[in-house]
Amino acid sequence: MIKIKNIVAIVALISLSICFYACNNDKKLPIYGQREAQITKDADGNEKVDTIYQTIPNFKFLNQDSTYLTQDAFKEKIYIADFFFTSCTTICPIMHRNLKTVYDEYKNNPDVMFLSHTIDFKYDKPSVLKNYAQKLGVDTKKWQFVYGPKEEVYSLAEKSYLTVVGEDKTAPDGYMHQGWLVLIDKEKRMRGAYDGTKEEQVAKLKEDLKTLIAEEK
Repeated sequence: MIKIKNIVAIVALISLSICFYACNNDKKLPIYGQREAQITKDADGNEKVDTIYQTIPNFKFLNQDSTYLTQDAFKEKIYIADFFFTSCTTICPIMHRNLKTVYDEYKNNPDVMFLSHTIDFKYDKPSVLKNYAQKLGVDTKKWQFVYGPKEEVYSLAEKSYLTVVGEDKTAPDGYMHQGWLVLIDKEKRMRGAYDGTKEEQVAKLKEDLKTLIAEEK
């Protein structure tokens, strides 16, 4: 079953985002996830408080070309991440069709990349991912598709991207997951999450991506 606490966290995230845009005019996106205050000293010995934000941890997964992919590929890049599986007959085709409209707008922008993690650790080996990418019609240097061990991928999804994934025998295709498209900044911090099955949410992603690009300059 879907973990209720993660659903609540995502709903709260979206609600906070709506409130942020209603109340804030400085054209900066919020930063999501856990944070902590850290006291440091400057060169003169004066104490100051810095806020340390949760970031996407390093990973090492095989991509569609059977090459190990790490965070190094996304150094100084903004990227959009999601979790899917190639045999999905429900939300995945919709979310990737919608995400491709974002890809088409930014395929020539060197600052923006895309990263799709498969949650089907049994079937979606690199060759399957490569065939999927070819059918989708994307450049895999720009939009990477990765495969990894179940425990690592599922933990990354839930703890770092705050999205729900898992095996579910009652689901139509044997897996359940949320169709979130997660916006990550150049410091690997989560800056937004959008329902990839809804065109209005994808339109919001496009707006926020423009804002983040301007913010990161």
